[in-house]
This record gives sequence, structure tokens and C-alpha cells, in this order.
Amino acid sequence: MTDRQTRRRGAALESALLTAAWDELMDNGYERLTMEAVAERAQTSRPVIARRWGSRQELFTAAVLHWIDHNRPPVPDTGTLRGDLLASLASKSDRRAEIRAVFGARFGGPAEENQDLAQQLRQRIYQALGTEEIWDRAAARGEVDPAALTPRIRDLPLDLVSLELTQTHEALPLSVIEEILDTIVLPLVGPRD
Repeated sequence: MTDRQTRRRGAALESALLTAAWDELMDNGYERLTMEAVAERAQTSRPVIARRWGSRQELFTAAVLHWIDHNRPPVPDTGTLRGDLLASLASKSDRRAEIRAVFGARFGGPAEENQDLAQQLRQRIYQALGTEEIWDRAAARGEVDPAALTPRIRDLPLDLVSLELTQTHEALPLSVIEEILDTIVLPLVGPRD
């Protein structure tokens, strides 16, 4: 084979670079992330990376977003809003406890230092979790008042679970998620008579 046949380009190259950056983050953390280390891992050169991402933080952000986009869990479809949210939040609680531990240990300060970055990552994570689809299906079934589904209300279940995870640093018992849904979230969105 010639170099021309094996050279990666476009989306294949970008995916390989972001996978290498993610692997480097997981092995060595944000503080030791360098374009040189990613280039070596991806078997390319530093300028190839620098043409796409001008800084370590840009590369970090792109790698995290790439990982999020390629690790989306399936969106539950139990037939009810409560069932979908319960299944989704229980799964997210388990995964987020694990992810939070990894992110906290490996990625240190980039999101803490840059609030815009933190907000961007938060929004992308929420999109990846499929809660919009759950709310939209519930509205189509007539389980919720569409006028009640403000952006803040749509984010509320995951915000409350995230707050609990921040305080406990471990997956939540199902009873806690049920209490969040039954006493806070669902009463806010039920159809109005």
C-alpha cells in the first residue's frame, strides 16, 4: 500500500485525533494533555492538530464533546412520562456518578476556569441524554401541559439528580429519584383542567 491509500482525511482523521485526545485525557488528565502527546498517540504531527484546534482547551472541549456524542445511551420508551424519566434518571445517576468521578479526577479545572465552557458541556450532555425526546413524547401523549415545558422545567429532573450526585458522589437510590419525580417534577407539568 502507498501512503496515499492509508492517509486519513476529513472526518476519519478528525475522529482519530479526538479519540486519541480522549485516550490521552483518560490516561494522563487535563494538566498533562499536550498536542504533541495526542499527535504521537494518533500517529500524526502536531501541526495537523494545531490547524484544527488552536489551544489545549479547544482540543479538550472537542474531545469531550466527541466522546459525549459517541456514547449516547438509548432513550427509554416505557409508554409513560414517569416511567421514561425514572428509567432515564436511574441510568444517568449510575453513569453520571461514574463520569463525575472520572471528570473530577482527570479534567481538573478547565470547566471551572471557563464558565462558558462549563455551560456548553452541560447543554451538550443534556442533549445527549435524550430528555427533550422524553418531554416531547409526553406532550404528544397529552401527559403534560406543553405550556409548562419551559427550558428550566425540561432541565429540572436532571438538575435535581445532578445536585444530589454532587452532594453524595455516588449513584442515587431509586427511592430518591422517585421522590424527585413524584413530589417536585410531575406536579409542575401535569395537564391543567
